[in-house]
Amino acid sequence: MKKLIISASLMAFGIFNAQETPETDAPKVSFSAYAEIFYSYDFNQPENHIRQPFLYTYNRHNEFNLNLGLVKANYSSENIRANLALMAGTYAQDNLSAEQDALKLINEANIGFKISKTKNIWIDAGIMPSHIGWESAIGKDNMTLTRSIAAENSPYFETGAKISYTSDNGKLFLSGLVLNGWQRIARVEGNQTLAFGHQITYKFSDNFSLNSSSFIGNDKPTDDKKMRYFHDLYANFNLGEKWSAIAGFDAGAEQNAKGSEKYNLWYSPNLLLSYAVNAQTKIGGRVEYYNDEKGVIIGTSTPNGFQTFGYSLNVDHEIHKNILWRTEARGFSSKDAIFMKDNMPESTNFFITTSLSAWF
Repeated sequence: MKKLIISASLMAFGIFNAQETPETDAPKVSFSAYAEIFYSYDFNQPENHIRQPFLYTYNRHNEFNLNLGLVKANYSSENIRANLALMAGTYAQDNLSAEQDALKLINEANIGFKISKTKNIWIDAGIMPSHIGWESAIGKDNMTLTRSIAAENSPYFETGAKISYTSDNGKLFLSGLVLNGWQRIARVEGNQTLAFGHQITYKFSDNFSLNSSSFIGNDKPTDDKKMRYFHDLYANFNLGEKWSAIAGFDAGAEQNAKGSEKYNLWYSPNLLLSYAVNAQTKIGGRVEYYNDEKGVIIGTSTPNGFQTFGYSLNVDHEIHKNILWRTEARGFSSKDAIFMKDNMPESTNFFITTSLSAWF
């Protein structure tokens, strides 16, 4: 028994230290963690401390809170890869509120395997980060502190299977996806239709890349089936050594009734710009517009629906190589009075957010 225990211990030690092995095909197991604490002050001062219903991150007023705490294990070898990540925080609470209790803490749970000996072609299945959008749930990876309205109202995550191809020179990435729905782990009750998507990314140079992603499917019970078609297009730019930018445009259409030939439309153009003051400090800005007049994604019960212009300015400072302090001022201006202040509708909203994130 003692020999068996010693052998098992040596095997485990070998696996967890495989990343130090010089052989390129040796399996690697790595662990990482991320945490982001934030404070946001909304000048409309909501009494229940819950901010706008169309925001799903940093959505608390006048309180310190955890936006996202994340621990992740990753396994990779020449032909197999897998990820398991668990999370907590207001991001998990707000974005996975429709999921079953046992699933609400899962950020990632996926397995992939390579299907070609000569080409970089993979099949992955499980709970994965979304293939849509220029922003992710990991705050430090984004150009601005808070997420755009477009990112908040398109999928952060998805569940399904995908096949992907990366060219030998790394410039072209292609994928096709079969999904459970629009930001879903569990399927909508009564929904018997799978959804589909694609992603194409091309890196023209170190300074310019272009991404196209889509979603096609019905995210409602089959008895109330309404087809949704959505496309996300964005470009990344490096404008010299200090400037970088993202230009994005989202557009979607959904049937206004089952079997109808008429569609309700929504769209959102975005422009983000970042300037590196020095190696530790950056300044970022954003202008955005979101038009959802018919309330497909964001309902308002007002005559003109959700037609909102947004702007923000943030300052980021890297305290240490793995600690980032960010502060952002952001405002909204809407065509209708969709914001509440002192129990009265307002057409504008202004708030300031600061966050401290750390990772290893």
